[in-house]
Amino acid sequence: MVTVLLAQMERTYTAERAAHARAVASRLGRQVGRPSLLDPARLAVAVQLRDRGHTMAQIVAKTGMTRSSLYRYLPPRPPAPLTAAEQAKQAQQAQPAVHTGTAAAAMAAVVSGGVVVAVA
Repeated sequence: MVTVLLAQMERTYTAERAAHARAVASRLGRQVGRPSLLDPARLAVAVQLRDRGHTMAQIVAKTGMTRSSLYRYLPPRPPAPLTAAEQAKQAQQAQPAVHTGTAAAAMAAVVSGGVVVAVA
C-alpha cells in the first residue's frame, strides 16, 4: 500500500515538473511540443490558389499538403452573394402556399407554424 502511494506521488511530481518546464520554455519563446510541419509559404500559396477558385483536390496536388491540413489551416471562404434570381427564388419559397381551388383543398385548413392561414 505504501509503495502505491509513493508511486502516485512520484507521478504527480513528474507531471508538475514537466508542466513547469513547458511553462518556462514558452515564456522564453521556445517551441513546446511537436514541431509544426506546415510551411507558411506553402500555406500562402494554398490560400492564393483557393482565392482564385481552385478546388481542394487541385490545391492538394499543387502544394503537396494533405486535404485535412488544408481544411484545418485555410480560413473559411466568405459566402457568395446571391443573384437577383436566387433572391427571388428564396423569397418565393419562404412564402406559405394558400390552397384554393379544389373541393378537397377548400374543405381542409392549411396550417403554417401553428397559425391557420386559410379555412374554407
